Amino acid sequence: MRFPSLIILLLLCSTFTAVAESSGQWVEVQSPHFEVLSDAGSGDAVRVASQFEKMRAAFHTFLPSASDGHSPIVVLALKNKKDLQALEPESYLAKGQLNVAGTFMQQPDKNYILVRLDTESRHPYSVVYHEYTHFMTRSATWMPLWMSEGLASFYENTDITDKAIFLGQPNAGEMYYLRLDKLLPLPTLFKVDYTSPYYHEEQKADVFYAESWALTHYLEVSDFEKKTHCLQDYARLLSQNVDPVVAAQQALGDLTKLQQILEGYVRRDTSNMKMFEMKTAIAVDTSSFRQRVIPQAEADAVRADVMIRNGRRKDAEALLEATLKADPNNITAHEAMGLLKYGEGDYVSARKWYGEAVQLDSKDCLAHYNFAMMSLRAGGRENDAAIESSLQTSIKLNPEFAPAYDALAMFYGSRDTKLSEAHVLNAHAIELEPGKLSYRLNAASVLSQQKQYQRAMDVLRAASKVAKTPDENALIDKRIQQLGQFQAGLEQRRTEDSPTASSASTASK
Repeated sequence: MRFPSLIILLLLCSTFTAVAESSGQWVEVQSPHFEVLSDAGSGDAVRVASQFEKMRAAFHTFLPSASDGHSPIVVLALKNKKDLQALEPESYLAKGQLNVAGTFMQQPDKNYILVRLDTESRHPYSVVYHEYTHFMTRSATWMPLWMSEGLASFYENTDITDKAIFLGQPNAGEMYYLRLDKLLPLPTLFKVDYTSPYYHEEQKADVFYAESWALTHYLEVSDFEKKTHCLQDYARLLSQNVDPVVAAQQALGDLTKLQQILEGYVRRDTSNMKMFEMKTAIAVDTSSFRQRVIPQAEADAVRADVMIRNGRRKDAEALLEATLKADPNNITAHEAMGLLKYGEGDYVSARKWYGEAVQLDSKDCLAHYNFAMMSLRAGGRENDAAIESSLQTSIKLNPEFAPAYDALAMFYGSRDTKLSEAHVLNAHAIELEPGKLSYRLNAASVLSQQKQYQRAMDVLRAASKVAKTPDENALIDKRIQQLGQFQAGLEQRRTEDSPTASSASTASK
Protein backbone atom coordinates (compact mmCIF):
# COMPACT_ATOMS: atom_id res chain seq x y z
CA MET A 1 0.00 0.00 0.00
CA ARG A 2 1.48 3.32 -1.08
CA PHE A 3 1.13 6.62 0.68
CA PRO A 4 -0.17 9.41 -1.61
CA SER A 5 2.82 11.12 -3.22
CA LEU A 6 1.13 14.54 -3.13
CA ILE A 7 1.04 14.50 0.68
CA ILE A 8 4.72 13.52 0.84
CA LEU A 9 5.62 16.34 -1.56
CA LEU A 10 3.74 18.88 0.55
CA LEU A 11 5.48 17.69 3.73
CA LEU A 12 8.88 17.95 2.09
CA CYS A 13 8.21 21.43 0.75
CA SER A 14 7.03 22.71 4.13
CA THR A 15 10.15 21.34 5.85
CA PHE A 16 12.67 22.86 3.44
CA THR A 17 10.89 26.22 3.46
CA ALA A 18 10.93 26.34 7.24
CA VAL A 19 14.68 25.75 7.38
CA ALA A 20 15.30 28.47 4.80
CA GLU A 21 13.30 30.98 6.88
CA SER A 22 15.06 30.11 10.16
CA SER A 23 15.19 33.16 12.43
CA GLY A 24 18.10 32.05 14.62
CA GLN A 25 16.20 33.12 17.75
CA TRP A 26 15.38 30.54 20.38
CA VAL A 27 11.69 29.87 20.79
CA GLU A 28 9.71 27.65 23.13
CA VAL A 29 6.48 25.91 22.17
CA GLN A 30 4.43 24.20 24.88
CA SER A 31 1.98 21.58 23.63
CA PRO A 32 -0.13 19.42 25.97
CA HIS A 33 2.59 16.78 26.37
CA PHE A 34 5.84 18.30 25.06
CA GLU A 35 8.15 21.26 25.46
CA VAL A 36 9.94 22.13 22.23
CA LEU A 37 12.91 24.49 22.15
CA SER A 38 14.23 25.46 18.73
CA ASP A 39 16.71 27.84 17.13
CA ALA A 40 14.99 27.44 13.74
CA GLY A 41 11.96 29.67 14.33
CA SER A 42 8.45 29.24 15.71
CA GLY A 43 7.13 27.60 12.53
CA ASP A 44 9.43 24.62 12.88
CA ALA A 45 8.90 24.43 16.63
CA VAL A 46 5.11 24.27 16.20
CA ARG A 47 5.43 21.64 13.45
CA VAL A 48 7.71 19.46 15.57
CA ALA A 49 5.40 19.76 18.59
CA SER A 50 2.43 18.89 16.38
CA GLN A 51 4.18 15.82 14.98
CA PHE A 52 5.12 14.61 18.45
CA GLU A 53 1.51 15.03 19.60
CA LYS A 54 0.30 13.08 16.55
CA MET A 55 2.84 10.34 17.12
CA ARG A 56 1.91 10.14 20.78
CA ALA A 57 -1.76 9.73 19.84
CA ALA A 58 -0.79 7.10 17.26
CA PHE A 59 1.25 5.15 19.82
CA HIS A 60 -1.61 5.18 22.28
CA THR A 61 -3.79 3.77 19.50
CA PHE A 62 -1.66 0.73 18.70
CA LEU A 63 0.10 0.48 22.09
CA PRO A 64 -2.64 1.35 24.61
CA SER A 65 -0.51 0.31 27.59
CA ALA A 66 2.40 2.62 26.66
CA SER A 67 3.18 5.19 29.33
CA ASP A 68 4.45 8.76 29.03
CA GLY A 69 5.65 8.78 32.63
CA HIS A 70 5.80 11.88 34.81
CA SER A 71 9.17 13.27 33.73
CA PRO A 72 8.96 16.24 31.35
CA ILE A 73 9.74 15.59 27.69
CA VAL A 74 11.99 18.34 26.33
CA VAL A 75 12.62 18.36 22.58
CA LEU A 76 15.51 20.39 21.17
CA ALA A 77 14.69 20.94 17.50
CA LEU A 78 18.03 22.11 16.15
CA LYS A 79 18.51 24.05 12.97
CA ASN A 80 21.38 22.05 11.51
CA LYS A 81 24.10 19.43 11.96
CA LYS A 82 26.49 21.92 13.58
CA ASP A 83 24.00 22.80 16.32
CA LEU A 84 23.41 19.13 17.08
CA GLN A 85 27.14 18.35 17.20
CA ALA A 86 27.60 21.10 19.79
CA LEU A 87 25.52 19.00 22.20
CA GLU A 88 26.42 15.42 21.29
CA PRO A 89 28.92 13.29 23.24
CA GLU A 90 32.43 13.94 21.96
CA SER A 91 32.74 10.25 21.09
CA TYR A 92 30.12 10.81 18.38
CA LEU A 93 32.34 13.40 16.71
CA ALA A 94 35.40 11.19 16.21
CA LYS A 95 36.37 10.22 12.69
CA GLY A 96 34.50 7.18 11.45
CA GLN A 97 31.68 7.48 13.96
CA LEU A 98 28.06 7.35 12.86
CA ASN A 99 26.56 10.65 11.69
CA VAL A 100 23.33 10.81 13.69
CA ALA A 101 20.27 12.93 12.90
CA GLY A 102 18.87 12.79 16.40
CA THR A 103 19.18 11.12 19.76
CA PHE A 104 17.05 10.19 22.75
CA MET A 105 18.32 10.78 26.28
CA GLN A 106 16.38 9.11 29.08
CA GLN A 107 17.09 10.67 32.47
CA PRO A 108 15.48 10.23 35.91
CA ASP A 109 14.26 13.82 36.07
CA LYS A 110 13.56 14.65 32.43
CA ASN A 111 13.76 13.18 28.95
CA TYR A 112 15.64 14.96 26.21
CA ILE A 113 15.07 14.32 22.52
CA LEU A 114 17.47 16.05 20.13
CA VAL A 115 16.53 16.28 16.44
CA ARG A 116 18.08 17.98 13.42
CA LEU A 117 15.79 19.86 11.08
CA ASP A 118 18.05 19.94 8.02
CA THR A 119 18.00 16.22 7.19
CA GLU A 120 16.90 15.31 3.69
CA SER A 121 14.38 12.53 3.86
CA ARG A 122 11.32 11.31 2.05
CA HIS A 123 9.79 11.29 5.51
CA PRO A 124 10.74 14.66 7.01
CA TYR A 125 9.60 13.63 10.50
CA SER A 126 11.27 10.22 10.53
CA VAL A 127 13.81 11.34 13.15
CA VAL A 128 11.00 12.63 15.36
CA TYR A 129 9.14 9.33 15.16
CA HIS A 130 12.31 7.26 15.60
CA GLU A 131 13.31 9.03 18.80
CA TYR A 132 9.81 9.00 20.23
CA THR A 133 9.63 5.23 19.71
CA HIS A 134 12.68 4.93 21.95
CA PHE A 135 10.93 7.04 24.56
CA MET A 136 7.76 4.96 24.53
CA THR A 137 9.71 1.70 24.90
CA ARG A 138 12.13 3.06 27.52
CA SER A 139 10.79 0.92 30.37
CA ALA A 140 11.49 -2.31 28.47
CA THR A 141 14.99 -2.64 29.93
CA TRP A 142 15.04 -6.27 28.79
CA MET A 143 14.85 -5.23 25.12
CA PRO A 144 18.07 -5.94 23.15
CA LEU A 145 19.55 -3.19 21.04
CA TRP A 146 18.60 -4.72 17.68
CA MET A 147 14.94 -4.87 18.68
CA SER A 148 14.96 -1.35 20.12
CA GLU A 149 16.47 0.07 16.93
CA GLY A 150 14.40 -2.21 14.70
CA LEU A 151 11.12 -1.02 16.21
CA ALA A 152 12.25 2.62 16.06
CA SER A 153 13.14 2.21 12.37
CA PHE A 154 9.87 0.38 11.70
CA TYR A 155 7.81 3.22 13.16
CA GLU A 156 9.97 6.09 11.89
CA ASN A 157 8.37 5.96 8.42
CA THR A 158 4.87 6.20 9.84
CA ASP A 159 2.61 8.54 7.88
CA ILE A 160 -0.22 10.22 9.77
CA THR A 161 -3.12 11.88 7.98
CA ASP A 162 -6.37 13.27 9.35
CA LYS A 163 -8.12 9.97 8.57
CA ALA A 164 -5.55 7.16 8.85
CA ILE A 165 -2.17 5.97 10.12
CA PHE A 166 0.16 4.16 7.71
CA LEU A 167 2.70 1.89 9.41
CA GLY A 168 5.70 -0.07 8.18
CA GLN A 169 6.41 1.65 4.89
CA PRO A 170 9.55 0.04 3.42
CA ASN A 171 12.76 1.96 3.99
CA ALA A 172 14.59 2.28 0.68
CA GLY A 173 17.76 3.55 2.36
CA GLU A 174 18.00 0.54 4.64
CA MET A 175 17.38 -1.81 1.71
CA TYR A 176 20.21 -0.13 -0.19
CA TYR A 177 22.74 -0.86 2.57
CA LEU A 178 21.58 -4.45 2.92
CA ARG A 179 22.04 -5.12 -0.78
CA LEU A 180 25.57 -3.70 -0.69
CA ASP A 181 26.80 -5.59 2.37
CA LYS A 182 26.58 -9.09 3.73
CA LEU A 183 24.07 -9.48 6.53
CA LEU A 184 25.33 -10.01 10.06
CA PRO A 185 24.79 -13.55 11.36
CA LEU A 186 21.63 -13.41 13.45
CA PRO A 187 23.36 -14.59 16.67
CA THR A 188 25.76 -11.65 16.24
CA LEU A 189 22.90 -9.24 15.60
CA PHE A 190 21.06 -10.40 18.72
CA LYS A 191 24.16 -9.84 20.91
CA VAL A 192 25.06 -6.28 19.80
CA ASP A 193 25.09 -3.85 22.74
CA TYR A 194 26.05 -0.22 23.33
CA THR A 195 29.76 -1.04 23.51
CA SER A 196 29.81 -2.87 20.19
CA PRO A 197 31.49 -1.38 17.09
CA TYR A 198 28.33 -2.43 15.24
CA TYR A 199 26.53 0.30 17.15
CA HIS A 200 29.05 3.17 16.86
CA GLU A 201 31.34 2.70 13.87
CA GLU A 202 29.74 4.07 10.71
CA GLN A 203 30.55 1.27 8.28
CA LYS A 204 29.46 -1.47 10.66
CA ALA A 205 26.54 0.44 12.17
CA ASP A 206 24.88 0.97 8.79
CA VAL A 207 24.43 -2.78 8.39
CA PHE A 208 23.34 -3.24 12.02
CA TYR A 209 20.61 -0.58 11.81
CA ALA A 210 19.42 -1.75 8.40
CA GLU A 211 19.28 -5.41 9.35
CA SER A 212 17.52 -4.62 12.63
CA TRP A 213 14.83 -2.80 10.64
CA ALA A 214 14.55 -5.59 8.04
CA LEU A 215 14.14 -8.36 10.61
CA THR A 216 11.56 -6.36 12.57
CA HIS A 217 9.65 -5.56 9.37
CA TYR A 218 9.68 -9.20 8.26
CA LEU A 219 8.49 -10.46 11.67
CA GLU A 220 5.74 -7.83 11.93
CA VAL A 221 4.44 -8.66 8.43
CA SER A 222 4.82 -12.42 8.92
CA ASP A 223 2.93 -12.39 12.22
CA PHE A 224 0.13 -10.35 10.64
CA GLU A 225 -0.23 -12.57 7.57
CA LYS A 226 0.08 -15.91 9.39
CA LYS A 227 -1.91 -14.84 12.46
CA THR A 228 1.09 -15.79 14.65
CA HIS A 229 2.77 -13.91 17.49
CA CYS A 230 6.45 -14.84 17.16
CA LEU A 231 7.74 -11.34 17.92
CA GLN A 232 5.48 -11.13 20.97
CA ASP A 233 6.69 -14.56 22.17
CA TYR A 234 10.29 -13.43 21.72
CA ALA A 235 9.64 -10.28 23.77
CA ARG A 236 7.97 -12.33 26.52
CA LEU A 237 11.01 -14.62 26.82
CA LEU A 238 13.37 -11.65 26.93
CA SER A 239 11.32 -10.06 29.71
CA GLN A 240 11.90 -13.30 31.66
CA ASN A 241 15.69 -12.77 31.32
CA VAL A 242 16.16 -15.52 28.71
CA ASP A 243 19.35 -15.05 26.65
CA PRO A 244 18.54 -13.17 23.38
CA VAL A 245 19.88 -15.97 21.16
CA VAL A 246 18.16 -18.73 23.14
CA ALA A 247 14.92 -16.72 23.15
CA ALA A 248 15.16 -16.31 19.37
CA GLN A 249 15.67 -20.04 18.86
CA GLN A 250 12.59 -20.78 20.96
CA ALA A 251 10.29 -18.09 19.56
CA LEU A 252 11.54 -17.61 15.98
CA GLY A 253 12.68 -21.13 15.13
CA ASP A 254 15.77 -22.32 13.29
CA LEU A 255 18.06 -19.27 13.02
CA THR A 256 19.89 -20.66 9.97
CA LYS A 257 16.60 -20.95 8.12
CA LEU A 258 15.51 -17.51 9.34
CA GLN A 259 18.80 -16.05 8.07
CA GLN A 260 18.13 -17.47 4.60
CA ILE A 261 14.58 -16.10 4.61
CA LEU A 262 15.81 -12.66 5.68
CA GLU A 263 18.48 -12.59 2.95
CA GLY A 264 15.77 -13.23 0.35
CA TYR A 265 13.42 -10.73 1.97
CA VAL A 266 15.83 -7.79 1.70
CA ARG A 267 16.28 -8.40 -2.03
CA ARG A 268 12.61 -7.94 -2.77
CA ASP A 269 11.40 -4.96 -4.75
CA THR A 270 10.13 -2.45 -2.20
CA SER A 271 6.88 -2.10 -4.16
CA ASN A 272 6.08 -5.71 -3.21
CA MET A 273 6.61 -5.18 0.52
CA LYS A 274 3.62 -4.79 2.79
CA MET A 275 2.64 -1.93 5.03
CA PHE A 276 -0.32 -1.44 7.38
CA GLU A 277 -3.17 1.03 7.39
CA MET A 278 -5.14 1.94 10.51
CA LYS A 279 -8.38 3.81 9.92
CA THR A 280 -7.92 6.22 12.81
CA ALA A 281 -8.38 9.96 12.67
CA ILE A 282 -5.75 12.06 14.45
CA ALA A 283 -6.10 15.82 14.69
CA VAL A 284 -4.03 18.26 16.74
CA ASP A 285 -5.19 21.77 17.61
CA THR A 286 -2.02 23.83 17.29
CA SER A 287 -3.92 26.98 18.27
CA SER A 288 -3.79 25.75 21.88
CA PHE A 289 0.03 25.65 21.86
CA ARG A 290 1.75 28.33 23.91
CA GLN A 291 4.65 30.09 22.21
CA ARG A 292 7.28 32.53 23.38
CA VAL A 293 10.70 33.79 22.39
CA ILE A 294 13.16 32.83 25.13
CA PRO A 295 16.34 34.68 26.13
CA GLN A 296 19.65 33.22 25.00
CA ALA A 297 20.64 32.59 28.62
CA GLU A 298 17.58 30.40 29.14
CA ALA A 299 18.34 28.34 26.04
CA ASP A 300 22.02 28.09 27.01
CA ALA A 301 21.13 26.72 30.44
CA VAL A 302 19.19 23.87 28.82
CA ARG A 303 21.99 23.27 26.30
CA ALA A 304 24.55 23.12 29.13
CA ASP A 305 22.38 20.63 31.00
CA VAL A 306 22.34 18.40 27.91
CA MET A 307 26.14 18.73 27.58
CA ILE A 308 26.69 17.60 31.17
CA ARG A 309 24.56 14.51 30.62
CA ASN A 310 26.55 13.80 27.47
CA GLY A 311 29.88 14.05 29.30
CA ARG A 312 30.99 17.44 27.92
CA ARG A 313 31.66 18.96 31.32
CA LYS A 314 34.22 21.63 30.42
CA ASP A 315 32.07 23.05 27.62
CA ALA A 316 29.05 22.95 29.90
CA GLU A 317 30.77 24.74 32.79
CA ALA A 318 31.95 27.59 30.58
CA LEU A 319 28.46 28.00 29.17
CA LEU A 320 26.88 27.89 32.64
CA GLU A 321 29.24 30.54 34.00
CA ALA A 322 28.24 32.88 31.16
CA THR A 323 24.57 32.02 31.67
CA LEU A 324 24.64 32.76 35.41
CA LYS A 325 26.43 36.04 34.76
CA ALA A 326 23.63 37.08 32.41
CA ASP A 327 20.84 35.59 34.55
CA PRO A 328 21.89 34.94 38.19
CA ASN A 329 18.49 33.47 39.13
CA ASN A 330 18.27 30.98 36.28
CA ILE A 331 16.90 27.83 37.95
CA THR A 332 18.01 25.43 35.21
CA ALA A 333 21.56 26.79 35.42
CA HIS A 334 21.63 26.22 39.20
CA GLU A 335 20.31 22.68 38.74
CA ALA A 336 22.89 22.01 36.04
CA MET A 337 25.74 23.37 38.17
CA GLY A 338 24.61 21.08 40.98
CA LEU A 339 24.66 18.12 38.60
CA LEU A 340 28.09 19.12 37.29
CA LYS A 341 29.65 19.40 40.75
CA TYR A 342 27.96 16.20 41.89
CA GLY A 343 29.54 14.38 38.97
CA GLU A 344 32.93 15.77 39.94
CA GLY A 345 32.55 14.52 43.52
CA ASP A 346 32.46 18.06 44.92
CA TYR A 347 29.49 17.42 47.20
CA VAL A 348 29.81 20.66 49.16
CA SER A 349 29.45 22.73 46.00
CA ALA A 350 26.76 20.40 44.67
CA ARG A 351 24.68 20.93 47.81
CA LYS A 352 25.13 24.71 47.51
CA TRP A 353 23.90 24.82 43.90
CA TYR A 354 21.05 22.40 44.48
CA GLY A 355 20.02 24.28 47.62
CA GLU A 356 19.84 27.54 45.68
CA ALA A 357 17.78 25.80 42.97
CA VAL A 358 15.37 24.56 45.65
CA GLN A 359 15.12 28.07 47.11
CA LEU A 360 14.32 29.38 43.62
CA ASP A 361 11.40 26.91 43.49
CA SER A 362 12.91 24.25 41.25
CA LYS A 363 10.44 21.89 39.56
CA ASP A 364 13.11 19.24 39.00
CA CYS A 365 12.65 16.10 41.12
CA LEU A 366 16.37 15.29 40.88
CA ALA A 367 17.39 18.71 42.26
CA HIS A 368 15.26 18.21 45.38
CA TYR A 369 16.41 14.60 45.77
CA ASN A 370 20.11 15.40 45.38
CA PHE A 371 19.86 18.38 47.74
CA ALA A 372 18.37 16.07 50.38
CA MET A 373 21.03 13.42 49.84
CA MET A 374 23.86 15.97 49.99
CA SER A 375 22.36 17.38 53.19
CA LEU A 376 22.21 13.91 54.74
CA ARG A 377 25.81 13.41 53.72
CA ALA A 378 26.78 16.61 55.56
CA GLY A 379 25.58 15.06 58.85
CA GLY A 380 23.83 16.65 61.78
CA ARG A 381 20.11 17.06 62.29
CA GLU A 382 19.68 20.78 61.84
CA ASN A 383 18.61 20.20 58.21
CA ASP A 384 16.07 17.45 58.94
CA ALA A 385 13.04 19.59 58.05
CA ALA A 386 14.58 20.64 54.74
CA ILE A 387 15.60 17.06 53.93
CA GLU A 388 12.11 15.69 54.58
CA SER A 389 10.49 18.52 52.63
CA SER A 390 12.79 18.07 49.62
CA LEU A 391 12.23 14.31 49.44
CA GLN A 392 8.47 14.79 49.70
CA THR A 393 8.64 17.42 46.94
CA SER A 394 10.72 15.10 44.76
CA ILE A 395 8.02 12.43 45.04
CA LYS A 396 5.28 14.96 44.31
CA LEU A 397 7.09 16.22 41.20
CA ASN A 398 7.70 12.70 39.87
CA PRO A 399 5.60 9.95 41.47
CA GLU A 400 7.55 7.36 39.46
CA PHE A 401 10.96 8.33 40.86
CA ALA A 402 11.67 5.32 43.07
CA PRO A 403 14.92 6.56 44.72
CA ALA A 404 13.03 9.37 46.48
CA TYR A 405 10.60 6.90 48.10
CA ASP A 406 13.47 4.72 49.27
CA ALA A 407 15.49 7.70 50.56
CA LEU A 408 12.55 9.11 52.53
CA ALA A 409 11.84 5.68 54.04
CA MET A 410 15.45 5.31 55.15
CA PHE A 411 15.48 8.89 56.47
CA TYR A 412 12.53 8.01 58.71
CA GLY A 413 14.24 4.77 59.68
CA SER A 414 17.45 6.58 60.62
CA ARG A 415 15.43 8.93 62.82
CA ASP A 416 13.32 6.04 64.23
CA THR A 417 10.11 7.86 63.37
CA LYS A 418 7.09 7.32 61.10
CA LEU A 419 8.11 3.68 60.60
CA SER A 420 4.68 2.61 59.32
CA GLU A 421 4.88 5.34 56.69
CA ALA A 422 8.44 4.26 55.91
CA HIS A 423 7.21 0.72 55.22
CA VAL A 424 4.64 2.04 52.73
CA LEU A 425 7.36 4.09 51.03
CA ASN A 426 9.61 1.02 50.83
CA ALA A 427 6.82 -1.00 49.25
CA HIS A 428 6.21 1.70 46.65
CA ALA A 429 9.90 1.89 45.71
CA ILE A 430 9.97 -1.90 45.23
CA GLU A 431 6.82 -1.75 43.11
CA LEU A 432 8.41 0.88 40.85
CA GLU A 433 11.78 -0.91 40.56
CA PRO A 434 11.25 -4.57 41.51
CA GLY A 435 14.74 -5.55 40.41
CA LYS A 436 16.52 -3.16 42.78
CA LEU A 437 17.95 -5.30 45.57
CA SER A 438 18.82 -2.40 47.90
CA TYR A 439 15.18 -1.36 48.17
CA ARG A 440 14.24 -4.83 49.42
CA LEU A 441 17.10 -4.87 51.92
CA ASN A 442 16.03 -1.46 53.20
CA ALA A 443 12.41 -2.61 53.49
CA ALA A 444 13.56 -5.55 55.64
CA SER A 445 15.54 -3.16 57.85
CA VAL A 446 12.49 -0.98 58.51
CA LEU A 447 10.37 -4.03 59.36
CA SER A 448 13.05 -5.30 61.73
CA GLN A 449 13.04 -1.90 63.46
CA GLN A 450 9.37 -2.53 64.11
CA LYS A 451 10.32 -5.99 65.45
CA GLN A 452 8.38 -7.61 62.61
CA TYR A 453 11.10 -10.18 62.04
CA GLN A 454 8.99 -12.75 60.20
CA ARG A 455 7.78 -10.20 57.66
CA ALA A 456 11.32 -8.91 57.27
CA MET A 457 12.57 -12.45 56.55
CA ASP A 458 9.78 -12.92 54.00
CA VAL A 459 10.94 -9.76 52.21
CA LEU A 460 14.53 -11.03 52.20
CA ARG A 461 13.51 -14.42 50.82
CA ALA A 462 11.72 -12.63 47.99
CA ALA A 463 14.85 -10.51 47.51
CA SER A 464 16.92 -13.63 46.81
CA LYS A 465 15.05 -13.93 43.49
CA VAL A 466 16.55 -10.66 42.24
CA ALA A 467 20.08 -11.22 43.62
CA LYS A 468 22.61 -11.35 40.80
CA THR A 469 25.87 -12.43 42.47
CA PRO A 470 26.99 -14.99 45.07
CA ASP A 471 27.94 -12.11 47.38
CA GLU A 472 24.40 -10.71 47.23
CA ASN A 473 22.93 -14.11 48.00
CA ALA A 474 25.37 -14.54 50.91
CA LEU A 475 24.37 -11.12 52.30
CA ILE A 476 20.69 -12.04 52.14
CA ASP A 477 21.30 -15.41 53.84
CA LYS A 478 23.30 -13.71 56.60
CA ARG A 479 20.54 -11.19 57.30
CA ILE A 480 17.86 -13.89 57.35
CA GLN A 481 19.97 -15.85 59.85
CA GLN A 482 20.42 -12.75 62.04
CA LEU A 483 16.71 -11.96 61.99
CA GLY A 484 15.91 -15.58 62.83
CA GLN A 485 18.15 -15.33 65.87
CA PHE A 486 16.52 -12.03 66.94
CA GLN A 487 13.07 -13.58 66.57
CA ALA A 488 14.06 -16.69 68.54
CA GLY A 489 15.56 -14.54 71.30
CA LEU A 490 12.45 -12.37 71.44
CA GLU A 491 10.16 -15.40 71.69
CA GLN A 492 12.33 -16.89 74.44
CA ARG A 493 12.14 -13.69 76.49
CA ARG A 494 8.39 -13.58 76.01
CA THR A 495 8.13 -17.16 77.24
CA GLU A 496 10.30 -16.44 80.26
CA ASP A 497 8.29 -13.32 81.11
CA SER A 498 4.87 -14.93 80.68
CA PRO A 499 2.66 -15.53 83.83
CA THR A 500 2.57 -19.28 83.11
CA ALA A 501 6.35 -19.45 83.12
CA SER A 502 6.51 -17.47 86.39
CA SER A 503 3.94 -19.75 88.06
CA ALA A 504 5.81 -22.83 86.95
CA SER A 505 9.04 -21.38 88.32
CA THR A 506 7.40 -20.63 91.72
CA ALA A 507 5.84 -24.11 91.94
CA SER A 508 9.15 -25.79 91.30
CA LYS A 509 10.61 -23.99 94.27
